[in-house]
Amino acid sequence: MTDLGVRAIRQGVRREADRVGAATPPDRDRAVDALRAAAVVGVVLGHWLVTALVSDGRALRTASPLHHMPWLAPVSWMFQTLAVFFLVGGHVATRSHASARARGVPYHQWLTARLSRLFKPVAAVLTLWTVAALALLLSGAEFGTVRTLVKLALSPLWFLVVFAGLTAATPLLTRLNPLWPLAVVLHVDLLRFGLGGPSWLGWVNVAAGWMVPYTLGAAWTRGELERRRAGWVLLGAGAAATAVLVAWAGYPASMVGVPGEGLSNLDPPTLAVVTFGLAQCGLALLLRERLRHAMRRPLAWAAVALVNLSAMTVFLWHQTALMATTATGLLMGRLPGLHTPPDGLGWVGVRLLWLPVFALALAVCWAAFRSFERGGGGRGRRSRVVRAHRPADRGTAAEARHV
Repeated sequence: MTDLGVRAIRQGVRREADRVGAATPPDRDRAVDALRAAAVVGVVLGHWLVTALVSDGRALRTASPLHHMPWLAPVSWMFQTLAVFFLVGGHVATRSHASARARGVPYHQWLTARLSRLFKPVAAVLTLWTVAALALLLSGAEFGTVRTLVKLALSPLWFLVVFAGLTAATPLLTRLNPLWPLAVVLHVDLLRFGLGGPSWLGWVNVAAGWMVPYTLGAAWTRGELERRRAGWVLLGAGAAATAVLVAWAGYPASMVGVPGEGLSNLDPPTLAVVTFGLAQCGLALLLRERLRHAMRRPLAWAAVALVNLSAMTVFLWHQTALMATTATGLLMGRLPGLHTPPDGLGWVGVRLLWLPVFALALAVCWAAFRSFERGGGGRGRRSRVVRAHRPADRGTAAEARHV
């Protein structure tokens, strides 16, 4: 490509970025969108880096480099960002509900609108994988392989169920102190691990554990976390508690599930992953001003806006992109970093080279299925991040800032 062509592309990208910036409501808190985008991207990269589909003859099984190289556990600390997503979700939902009440919108109408944004893209995922699973079984594929693929593809749905439940309970959680669900998690773990209680008690933490950052988001809405001291307390206390739990209480260092390990911090959530989430939330709160400053740059904001506009599509289809690349690669044989056991740094190095390929496959999925998230592209469906230039009353602009 000539220099003239490169300059033309750059100018086109900058024009589009400027258009997105100009279409963004001026009072929108862009740091909220930046945190949401970072959380989604963190989850995607985390799965791509620590989830391997190993080829054993005709079968595929899941494996993790964290099982073979447990000293890589700090990688999971960087990419396990669900607590930040629930923090932002609680903040946005409580603001949105308060705005709806002020405008006289009934609860059921508000909830229907919010849940439809979550579950409309799910229909496409379920339909595609139902057809794919049946086709694979009829073609003679190993049942274990099909089960592995479907489980990976649909694993993001657990998050939607929990998030939807917390969203529905927003009116009850608006003023709930985060210490209450934290106390529930603490007592559940004491009963499970300290007193030999039944393992099923851990599933109480699926709701209580993620309620902690969600109610922190509500506290953010109430203005209780505006001082930097709040961020430092959460970061320091959360990090110290996590270190104690890992070093002396026997909790795993990895903040994601590792195949073959007896205890997972994430499935169901443990006290360690909740305290780690507190540290993450504290760091997110401390970064708000820097993010607001960074989001003044047109290119940075355009990238964040794009991720937010397609957050559910990216989240739901990133595992499918990984598996599509893995399955296609099998046509060329057993490829390193894709089908080989993740048992050394060589695998990690090659895996990093596969990330752009996964991203390309995800871009194809995004192009094919983004309309489900945007309501089918019908007229009247306005973006939650940017909007066309038109007069807006003050109340509408205030809601657009956060929802």
